[in-house]
Amino acid sequence: MLAIIGGSGLTRLSTLAVARREVIRTPYGEPSSALVFGQIGGRDVVFLARHGQGHTIPPHRVNYRANLWALKKCGVASILAVASVGAVGGEYAVGDLVLPHQLIDYTTGRENTFFDGGDREVVHVDFTHPYTAQLRQRCLAAARSAGIPVHDAGVYAAVSGPRLETAAEIDRLGRDGATMVGMTGMPEAALARELGVAYVTIAVVVNHAAGRGDSALAVSVEGIVAVLETAMVKVRSLIDQVVKEAP
Repeated sequence: MLAIIGGSGLTRLSTLAVARREVIRTPYGEPSSALVFGQIGGRDVVFLARHGQGHTIPPHRVNYRANLWALKKCGVASILAVASVGAVGGEYAVGDLVLPHQLIDYTTGRENTFFDGGDREVVHVDFTHPYTAQLRQRCLAAARSAGIPVHDAGVYAAVSGPRLETAAEIDRLGRDGATMVGMTGMPEAALARELGVAYVTIAVVVNHAAGRGDSALAVSVEGIVAVLETAMVKVRSLIDQVVKEAP
């Protein structure tokens, strides 16, 4: 089964024919929201609102372990994770969709692994390529079929938030090789890898990062909201096409 994790601007899927909602109990506490089970085009899909149904959970308070564990328990094999990002480099325009191929983790203080030691054997999981190649190719093929422009490749810098970055911090991320910055990419991607679940991020560029472009003096939060409303139309269309073309 395919899961969609919705971020800012995507708290529900309008094309999802809802069959049931289920609250999953996990050893790691409560997931962000009830899991919404249903179908898109006759295919089974489950949806999870990362920040809660009312968008009340900030990035550093998301229970990533509970979210991923609950999805795995329900038989999810692949995840499309939608996330809003700021453009660090000049490759992207506001409103663009990107499928990043790499990431750099700058987050701190998050529960970032299922392998906490104790009475369990230490496990080291390969994370050379954090996003699942086959699932990325499925998304790119679906985008081509639907006529939706998507950037193939990018380096996602995951920061703690919830505050936005300083211009100097964005300069540093750029020097490190990051092309976009967001707050929810980790440890979500790593936890999916630990569980053996295929995972990709559909990144929505909602603003130029601090000190860049029209954010040279300040980042407009109101502008971000307006971009999200328009961009999520493309995101929903892409998700529908990925589901439609699933093997």
